[in-house]
Amino acid sequence: MLAKKCTFEWNLAENTIRIVINRGCKAGVTVKKMAEVSDSLVIIPTYNERENIEKVLQIVFSLPKEFHVLIVDDNSPDGTAGMVKELMATYPEKLFLESRKGKLGLGTAYIHGFKWALKREYRFIFEMDADLSHNPEDLLRLYRECAENGYDLAIGSRYVDGVNVVNWPMGRVLMSYFASIYVRIITGMPVHDTTAGFKCYRREVLEAIDLDSIRFTGYAFQIEMKFTAWKMGFNLSEVSIVFTDRTEGESKMSSGIFQEAVLGVIKLRWKSIMNPKRYQKPS
Repeated sequence: MLAKKCTFEWNLAENTIRIVINRGCKAGVTVKKMAEVSDSLVIIPTYNERENIEKVLQIVFSLPKEFHVLIVDDNSPDGTAGMVKELMATYPEKLFLESRKGKLGLGTAYIHGFKWALKREYRFIFEMDADLSHNPEDLLRLYRECAENGYDLAIGSRYVDGVNVVNWPMGRVLMSYFASIYVRIITGMPVHDTTAGFKCYRREVLEAIDLDSIRFTGYAFQIEMKFTAWKMGFNLSEVSIVFTDRTEGESKMSSGIFQEAVLGVIKLRWKSIMNPKRYQKPS
């Protein structure tokens, strides 16, 4: 145990641990570092992603910057959570698992992860898919956009620099591209890829948003989070990425999710007109 006049300082943001030994402190103090320190948490929702999750984690944990990962699993029948539990022994104190009782939707999974992150000291909080459609190496570029370039929300964008999508049928590319144009027209939000799900938030953005008021769950959730951050005055930036469709597992896209996005945008715009105080930053 440290003597009373020894000070132990753990600076998460600067990734340092420091001991200040003052007068009267016992000599020979030894501190064991219990975990790798990171200012960044990547939240990955999963449902039947056993075929992909280990590959994703291997890439994330091989990056030159230290990232922690939180898996939010919706009771996957294929045993995704069980595999993650096994991998936690390989990546101790940097891989975490939150298991939910059923398939409750993408949006609620991220809200669960956001709340988990805000109870801890992470400064930068990421959204990323489990199926390798998002290149984990691009986490570094999103991080730099916020940590070094000062943006509050960095969006991995398929459409800010042309159309950068691989292995999607042309019909789905056109549906996604024109859906983003539709959202821009209705909301006025200056974002090219409004349904993008690869993002980095500064902690302050998620602290300012009333997460319990976010209602949508699919693509509309992604639109609502961007729209809310923009209306509250946070600075958004798009970072060009290449989106590659999954090669393992099954897509979670459905007509219901698409319909929610189409109708949800109109509701979102209407509510912003009727209740503008909702988008005021807390003082």
